[in-house]
Amino acid sequence: MSVLDEVAWEGCLFDGEWRPATRRTEATEPATGKPIGTVGTATPEDVEHAVATARSAQRDWAALPYDARARVLRSAAAIFVERADEIAELFARDAGAPRRVAAPQGPIAAEECHEAAALAAVPHGDVLRTTQPRLSLARRVPVGVVGVIAPFNSPILLALRSLAPALALGNAVVLKPDPRTSVVGGVLLARVFEEAGLPPGLLHVLPGDADVGAALVAHPHVPVIAFTGSTEAGRAIAESTARQLKRAHLELGGNSATIVLDDADVDAAASAGAWGSFRHAGQICMATGRHLVHESVADRYVDALARRAESLRSGDPARSDAEIGPLIDEAQCTRVHDLVTRSVDVGARLVTGGTYDGPFYRPTVLADVPLDAPAYREEVFGPVAPVVTFSDVDEAVELASDSAYGLAVSVFGRDALRALAVAERVPAGLVHVNDQTINDEPVAPFGGVGASGNGARHGGHAVNLDAFTERQWVTVRGQAPSYW
Repeated sequence: MSVLDEVAWEGCLFDGEWRPATRRTEATEPATGKPIGTVGTATPEDVEHAVATARSAQRDWAALPYDARARVLRSAAAIFVERADEIAELFARDAGAPRRVAAPQGPIAAEECHEAAALAAVPHGDVLRTTQPRLSLARRVPVGVVGVIAPFNSPILLALRSLAPALALGNAVVLKPDPRTSVVGGVLLARVFEEAGLPPGLLHVLPGDADVGAALVAHPHVPVIAFTGSTEAGRAIAESTARQLKRAHLELGGNSATIVLDDADVDAAASAGAWGSFRHAGQICMATGRHLVHESVADRYVDALARRAESLRSGDPARSDAEIGPLIDEAQCTRVHDLVTRSVDVGARLVTGGTYDGPFYRPTVLADVPLDAPAYREEVFGPVAPVVTFSDVDEAVELASDSAYGLAVSVFGRDALRALAVAERVPAGLVHVNDQTINDEPVAPFGGVGASGNGARHGGHAVNLDAFTERQWVTVRGQAPSYW
């Protein structure tokens, strides 16, 4: 039996129970347009109710022994593993992801939950030295209610990496998934934690549009916002939270560069570069948006990249082994094609691709790309690989650094230390030598600089502790002193 078939979730919102929503939206597959189900859609008024309920439930949750919270996270991890096949199918249908992307979603989610369960047990404070006759402590306490706003492209992971550690540390969570993937990124998560035994009121799932996100960001009793999405939206959230003196953890866009040095294994670099640009049809913030290749190997690299692009099959990922699924919607397909067309108009050479059939955009390789070409300067969020050549390392560093974004950089070269030295000169939150730009692990800090966000805000115990707790100073005396 499907985890979704076990309760009447259609047309409902989740607050520990499934309650009928005043708004409803039909969820459909981006690949086929076929219906998946009717999802309850939130209003700003629903945010008010959710936060009030979450604040009340959070106090008892924070007061539980750490192992009780860890037990719920471990139960959720077990469910993600047990239901991995179902999750993969639902992910393929709702997010349009090919099987190589959809299949590991359950195990990836389980890893996030296991790491969060371990986080619940870490020491949560320090004994401080003091000149006074007292015990002096610095301890971490939950922030209270955490608002999580997650995008469509990886709706499970990009919600869980905030949701799971926030819960483990004693907080309640109000989650607003993208309405385009609110079944797998919202309903599924609610069902997993419901089945795992999370007490009611600690997780609220409110699929909705920008007005719902704005209400969550503006709410005075939501002191922390964890947002993953566009740089434009992230800037608006940063402005709002700054006025309220609350914290915002922002993981935003990217236009990551892969640098291929003159001593690189060209075939291996092209294989990795293709994966970096074409995985999940390029709809990943870490996707390789700029291929910077030494002029001595550029022709070989472009040929190898194009061969791989042409070998990839497009199709319905839920019912085929196609490597390239659909773009999330028609608007995104139109935008990608516009960027490619305008880049060709200003002088880029279309090596392969540049066409689409419905929501399926063919993997595209552009060579001889001018530096002002839109597909090179902007985040494409589609399966497009622009290639620019350089003559020496200094030029490569200058090109890689010439971007508002600073999420990931990768460098290929047989001399790994030389490649690392090159990478260290490029502003980026993530650095990979002899690997592509799409990498993520729950134990590693994740985040970008510049227009890609405000640094590492996810991953690893130290980062998550800082993200979802407050430091509190506590002193204890045996008896009160006399001051006057």
